[in-house]
Amino acid sequence: MDLLEYQVKEWFGKIGIPVLPSQRIDHPTDLKRLKIRYPVVLKSQVHAAERAKAGGVRIVETTIDAIAAAQSIFNLPIWGELPEVVLAESKYDAKQELYLAVVLDTAVCRPVLLGCKEADIDWESAGEKMQYVVVKQEFSPFYARRLALKLGLEGTLMQSISDVIEKMYQLFMQKDLDLVEINPLAISASGQVMALNGKVRVNQRAIGRHPEIAQMAAKIVKTNGHSQTNGHLGKWDNLEMHGKIGILGNGTGSVLATLDLVVNAGGKPGLCLNLRHAFLSDTAQTTFCDRLDTSLKILAADKTVQVILINLLGSIPESTEFAEILSRFLQQDKSAVQPQAVRTNGNKNRREGGFPRLVVRLAGSEFNAARKYLATLKSQGDTLILVENLDEAVAESVRLAKLTTYKR
Repeated sequence: MDLLEYQVKEWFGKIGIPVLPSQRIDHPTDLKRLKIRYPVVLKSQVHAAERAKAGGVRIVETTIDAIAAAQSIFNLPIWGELPEVVLAESKYDAKQELYLAVVLDTAVCRPVLLGCKEADIDWESAGEKMQYVVVKQEFSPFYARRLALKLGLEGTLMQSISDVIEKMYQLFMQKDLDLVEINPLAISASGQVMALNGKVRVNQRAIGRHPEIAQMAAKIVKTNGHSQTNGHLGKWDNLEMHGKIGILGNGTGSVLATLDLVVNAGGKPGLCLNLRHAFLSDTAQTTFCDRLDTSLKILAADKTVQVILINLLGSIPESTEFAEILSRFLQQDKSAVQPQAVRTNGNKNRREGGFPRLVVRLAGSEFNAARKYLATLKSQGDTLILVENLDEAVAESVRLAKLTTYKR
């Protein structure tokens, strides 16, 4: 989950990273009560990149110009995203600009400090221009100073930038982040440093451990909707498609493998959900069975989904409760499931009522109890199909989805 710039600046200010005086603008008329001196920079608060090139950043000298520019920015979509907030910030004259970042390197499973003497650079494609220091042991100021030395800094400037790097690392660890970036870090003629723009990427797995971040995530879901949020996250825990076969799994690999098999068998996957991790909208701790119950309701509310294929591999700590949830789901009154806050689409092949059929594939010795319990429910006919072989489960799901006589 990427934060917006004004949210990043709030975090920077709290931890001691120098930021300019700024003010959140929710409507152009808010500029009549601007508390910072002109000239002012107005910045569109969107997740999309290249907002300056698109016209989402304006420098204004007066209140009249500021209101006119803000009206234009609020109505300017950048890569399809309209801002709900504009950030008004003091203008800063920089003599030099640097790039700084702390990023989680998944290859070595360690945080890495990054720095470059050029700003407006992509850390993933900077090549030899980028200097780096791997934090191999417990962090100490030594790591920050080592990066500053690699950047060729000296004297008070080296100390100032080392302090900024230390605070970036503190923020990185405190909030369970994947990335903290300052691009650019400006240096004035007097040697003062200032974070002019920043980026923070939250590790999705850590959202539930931080109430403040969980509230932000819930607001993103409410504001942007399911599919747009997934785009921001860039994860595979939820994949939205428009077919008849919804997929539930307990791992990213199993979900994607099941999706591929469904497509290869001639089926059309629908919404795919990974039950291993908490959902973005979860603001409190959840269990596997909590997520299973929620996911079944979501898929039942999606009138396009006619079959739910559950592929569980390995083990879960609540196999008995898992079976009870499926039993309750099958026994619910057909009018009990109300539409959840999820997607709809214009697909003409929709159910007319009732629940989707369940195809359940369980693998692993700890599922024996659940299998025995579910086997007693097979008198439901095609409503529940229990198999151990994944290929067979996929074939049954595709067969059921293609039955034109079945209407929900």
